[in-house]
Amino acid sequence: MTALRFGILGCANIAKPFVRDVAASPAVRVVAAASRNADTAAAFAAAHGIARHHGSYEALLADAEVDAIYLPLPNSLHAEWAIKAAESGKHVLCEKPLALDAGQARAMFDAAQRHGVMLLEAFPYYFQPQTGDMLALLHGGVIGSVRSVQACFGFTLSNPQGNIRMNRELGGGALLDAGSYALSLIRLAMGCAPQRVQADAHWAESGVDISLAGTLYYADGRRAQLTCAMDTAVHRRAIIVGTQGVIETEYLNHTSTQAGGDARGYRPSQLRVRRGIGQPFEDIRSGVGSGFQFAAEAFAKVVAEQDFAAIGRAAAASLDNAATLEALALSARLKQAVELS
Repeated sequence: MTALRFGILGCANIAKPFVRDVAASPAVRVVAAASRNADTAAAFAAAHGIARHHGSYEALLADAEVDAIYLPLPNSLHAEWAIKAAESGKHVLCEKPLALDAGQARAMFDAAQRHGVMLLEAFPYYFQPQTGDMLALLHGGVIGSVRSVQACFGFTLSNPQGNIRMNRELGGGALLDAGSYALSLIRLAMGCAPQRVQADAHWAESGVDISLAGTLYYADGRRAQLTCAMDTAVHRRAIIVGTQGVIETEYLNHTSTQAGGDARGYRPSQLRVRRGIGQPFEDIRSGVGSGFQFAAEAFAKVVAEQDFAAIGRAAAASLDNAATLEALALSARLKQAVELS
């Protein structure tokens, strides 16, 4: 398979470990980087061994040597630049959350479809071998029919002043930043969007949600609960309860076999299953590595194989997630339940 040639559209901090982690992959090659400031682009390219750099996003989209875009811009800019990339004939691997609302998400996928390119929302943990093992347990009926899910993700902002996560105009807040992860895990386990949501949030002076808790109600009586925060100790866990067993997971983006000392700061992630009622939990050992690399390689594979069916399945989940995030945010502001259309 010919390596998929990536351009980095925006020299955000998260782009640095992405470039580092995909550097050893034979399926992916980062060939260019762009910033709105030519000096920033040049410095980023030099620091990461990237051959070419551009002083504008438009120049990167016009670069004939670039096949696909990695899009790490602030949440508020995802829709605009994913659509422009699609119009330029570039595939797009877009950082989560895909969009600010369901309308933006639909417009992004419509643009990709019109121009014959692929758009994928980049949740790194999606592509971890551990997630594949979790899905195999679910789809294999090991815990029976899923009846409820609880998923959480929280952390403390080390530098809240000036952090884009505190800026409402840039799509900040705990729900979009951390809650999108928890919701994506719920969607994986439940297999569909809820009918109705109810949420409550604690708000910062800037207007973003510092923390949020929500309940999701499904057509068949199932329920899920989500919590997210930017003012807690780091925590990330999900419990999936079925009629015949239970799965627990940390669903980390990046994993290592080392509990400490990993050069990149990665650590082991727990996945365990209780098969049947009253049985002890069994630890599941999965492959480890960078979720950035796993995601980029998975994207390169579907592009090479023109696997639009796989992209379509991922798109359906992303559209469900965008609509549910929008409903949760509205519910928290209105302080009442919100139906999903």
